[in-house]
This record gives sequence, structure tokens and C-alpha cells, in this order.
Amino acid sequence: MAEARKVIITCAVTGAIHTPSMSPHLPVTPQEIADAAVGAAEAGAAIVHLHARDPLTGKPDQSPEAFARFLPLIKQRCDVVVNLTTGGGLGMTVEQRVAPAATFKPEVASLNMGSMNFGIFPMLGRFKEFKHDWERPYLENSRDHVFKNTFKDIEYILKNCAGNGTRFEFECYDTAHLYNLAHFLDRKLVEPPLFVQTVFGILGGIGTHPEDVLHMKRTADRLFGDAYRWSVLGAGRAQMPIAAMAAAMGGNVRVGLEDSLWIGPGRLATSNAEQVRKVRQILEGLGLEIASPAEARAILALKGGDQVAF
Repeated sequence: MAEARKVIITCAVTGAIHTPSMSPHLPVTPQEIADAAVGAAEAGAAIVHLHARDPLTGKPDQSPEAFARFLPLIKQRCDVVVNLTTGGGLGMTVEQRVAPAATFKPEVASLNMGSMNFGIFPMLGRFKEFKHDWERPYLENSRDHVFKNTFKDIEYILKNCAGNGTRFEFECYDTAHLYNLAHFLDRKLVEPPLFVQTVFGILGGIGTHPEDVLHMKRTADRLFGDAYRWSVLGAGRAQMPIAAMAAAMGGNVRVGLEDSLWIGPGRLATSNAEQVRKVRQILEGLGLEIASPAEARAILALKGGDQVAF
């Protein structure tokens, strides 16, 4: 019999999109972020994708000191693969964004593969009351915000992490981002197996129609052949439908409160682990097996949890 395919579940536990007023379950403090990461791992996530926040206001904080408050806690409690953001939060410089990955040398770091409009202001139509002064302007300012990741910026991040053995989760929000990645592959600044995370449903990027998913997959297949491992994330209500579709097509999946605060129509997810359990149920219902952290390390050719700097 053919060996069963193992599906990697990534869980993005807090992010920098949602604000604390949107859900009481969004992890904010270092202890909450650590607990969320460990809970997601126990539920079946092989990788946790991490941002940091100010513990008092919940505002995104990309300082290495903020990450240092929870990274050792996670490592002490489980063997999950840690993926640190280089996307940070809106308005941060590339030097700020790369600092945690350059400092802590994780097994994986995320890398957005291009500049783009990044609109989160539509959430102002759903959420009216905010606890903190920074939340409303943060959302509103995205009407006039371009997330900047030029070719120079991407090269800066790649070179800053080149000696660390860190591999990347290449976040592709539209077709052009796949071509940008192909450019860096041609220049041998990245090497297979590429971990390609196609992102659906962010205003400014590609949409959430099944044809969008198929188009991104076909394009990646044409550009990278067997040199990449495909994963998907769907924003908001698209989270689980896109995960199910991609899994049936041979992909890996990402869930977490960074991408969606919800577990069903009108129902907030009470934890990241709840979303992991739900997507795991979908995957296992399709007859698929869940990758352990060790199996994810083998699939993605990672250096190992004993080679990080935290």
C-alpha cells in the first residue's frame, strides 16, 4: 500500500491584524501567547506562527524583547516548530520586521513576497467599540497603507537570515508574488523545498473563490514543479472551506486567530486549539493523516529545534 500523505497544520496564534476589542480570546500577553501555541500544538499543529504584542494594550510589538518573553516558555513545554513573522505590523520598517528572526534564528520565518495594498479597515463596519486608543486609527489608516516589501527588502531579509539555517514560509497573496519567488529561486537566493503559503481573502490580495485557489495552485505547479510544498490560509469565513479544498488537492493548511476569529457563523473561536481541532477533523474525515513536528521538519528540510537561539 502507498504510504499515507502527512498534512502539516500551521497555527497562527495572534497576528497583527485583529485587535483586542474584537475577541476576548485573542492572545495578548506573553503567557497567553505561549499557552495558545502549546494548546495548538497539543491539538495537532506541527508549526506555530508567532507575532508579539504589548501585554497592556495588545498593540503589535516587533521588538526582540517582546518575543523573548514567550519563546523559551514554548520551547520548554513542547517540540512544536516555531515560525517567526517578518511581516510584523502595519507601518513597521523592514529592519524592525526582521529583528526577531535575525536574533532568535528560528527554524522557520514568514516572508511576504511583495508589496501590496493591505486593507483591514472593513472591520470597522463590524466592530464599533474599542478598548484602546490605538485600535480604531490602526484599522482606519489601512485605507491608505501599502505593505512595503520590495525586491530590496526581500533580499535584505533573506541575507540577514542566510547564516542562521532559517527556512522561510513564503507568503504569496497574489499571482505576482509567486513570480517574485521564482525570481529569487532563479538567483539561488532561496532553495527547495520551498514552503509556499498562498493567502486568500485579504483586501488587496487575491480573493477566496475556488477558481482563485486553483489558479494559485496551477501557477505554483508550473513555476516550481516538485520543488515546493503547498499550504493555504483563508481569511475570515473562508478559513475552513479553503483548508478543506486545498487538503483534497494535496495541500497543507493554516488556521489560527491571526487569520480568523471565528469557529462558525456568528460564533467566536474560544481558542486557537479549537480551530486546530476543527481543521484536523476535516482532514481526518478526508482520510488524511496529521504531520507531527518531527514529520514537518523532515518534509520541509528544517534544521531542528535544537539549532535555534532561544
